[in-house]
Amino acid sequence: MHPLRSAAILAFFLVALSTPAQQPPAPRGLDLTSPDGTHLKATFFAAAKPGPGLLLLHQCNRQRKVWDDLAQKFAASGINVLTIDFRGFGESAGTPLDKLTNDQIQEIFDKKFPVDVDTAYSYLAAQPSVTPSIMAAGGASCGVNQAVLLASRHPEVKALVLLSEGTGRPGREFLRRNPSLPLFAAVADDDPDPGVVEIMEWIYSFSTNPINKFEHFPKGGHGVELFDLHKNLPGDIVSWLINALSAHPIVPATPAPPLAVYQNRFLNFIDEPSNTPKAAQLFAEARQRHPREVIFTEPIMNRLGYESLQAGDIKAAIDLFKLNVIAYPDSPNVYDSLGDAYLANGQNDLARQNAQKTLDLLATHNNYPEDYAKGLRESAQKKLARPSPTPH
Repeated sequence: MHPLRSAAILAFFLVALSTPAQQPPAPRGLDLTSPDGTHLKATFFAAAKPGPGLLLLHQCNRQRKVWDDLAQKFAASGINVLTIDFRGFGESAGTPLDKLTNDQIQEIFDKKFPVDVDTAYSYLAAQPSVTPSIMAAGGASCGVNQAVLLASRHPEVKALVLLSEGTGRPGREFLRRNPSLPLFAAVADDDPDPGVVEIMEWIYSFSTNPINKFEHFPKGGHGVELFDLHKNLPGDIVSWLINALSAHPIVPATPAPPLAVYQNRFLNFIDEPSNTPKAAQLFAEARQRHPREVIFTEPIMNRLGYESLQAGDIKAAIDLFKLNVIAYPDSPNVYDSLGDAYLANGQNDLARQNAQKTLDLLATHNNYPEDYAKGLRESAQKKLARPSPTPH
């Protein structure tokens, strides 16, 4: 299709946002049931005419209604939207996460949420106003991983909108295998989640689609909080997704510059399980080749270490936390994290050694926020209180 004709199509969709004739039906509350019998609440925002479908997944400190304004904008533009409360959130049944153990929470994330998401997706795709071959997904915070995994299960998902979070190794592997999948990503430097900017820059680099967009703000907070400060962001997301789902998307005249090139390359190397044991060697080689570049930040390596720990790969977690110690030897936090991995491995003496190192460094660091320092101190003291294994 001629570029001018594509531009005309996009303009038509944008005009529809303010055209009375395009006003969609009122949102409709829904009761869905997951295969295990859990009752889920959802809201369907139908478009005035048949068109694509979009499933929006909320962050894990909110519920589905945070998407209402954005969903209505999408419906007015011709895109059908379904929002859903995860089990344990909002009006859905289920035990709230703060009433569960860490292991139970991980099971919910890994096994229950994906089934609930598929339940919602199936309902959305079956609606008469939805074109089931042209779908999209969006998520904020913990909803990001679920949106990416949804796309990995459903090839009809043609674009992703991701706010303030990354995805685990299965999601990263999927994105690497599908570099043409368009991505819209947004994050702020003042996000309270350490390493989230770097993790988003990393997963964004997996896609080579020229229409990708990365919104990086100095301030704005976490997930949908970005909408409060950046009033144009919802409209930008709507315009971008309309273009991404069109038959012939308009490509920006000026390509977006690559982000965090050296860090992303290194993270890609160590994300291969076979390379994790060689992480320290790879880091030394990378540092020698690029002495002035940030090879990786402390927060992102800390996140990857805990990701391995939660997955039960304690050896990989130890390797990654050791690498953080090598790169950031003056940080109390890297020793506390390494101590956690040793503790999980039953190496209490090494856990206590690293805990003491954490306390020693905290005594000389007075530039940390008090709450942060207090949390590290308490974590280290708990490790020091653990007894040594009884010799047999």
